[in-house]
Amino acid sequence: MNIGDVSRASGLPAKTIRYYEDIDLVRPARGANGYRDFSDQDAHKLAFLRRARSLGFSIEECRVLLSLYEDRGRASADVKALATEHLDRIAEKIAELQALQATLETLVTRCHGDDRPDCPILDDLAGQMR
Repeated sequence: MNIGDVSRASGLPAKTIRYYEDIDLVRPARGANGYRDFSDQDAHKLAFLRRARSLGFSIEECRVLLSLYEDRGRASADVKALATEHLDRIAEKIAELQALQATLETLVTRCHGDDRPDCPILDDLAGQMR
């Protein structure tokens, strides 16, 4: 199948598919005319990558996940360990975002939002909190 067909089958834009080929995540065959000839297996890999990326896995993590997926002798513990590390990073990011939210909520609450020039938000950004 051509890149348009595999794009529709996998749900990925052609540009992303070309990028994944450039970094060797997929290796489609080439026809005599030099055009890419994607297999059903390539489409499946690309859909796998789309889902993994939508869950926030990095390209390198996707590379590992794909190799684990293709390795029928893998231990599920290896997959779980990778996913657990990713989940831990997500939890850290959520905690950081919640702290940012709390700080900004406090600053917004302290700002009168009127015609006066004094503003706790700008004071905080300038390091001049009182």
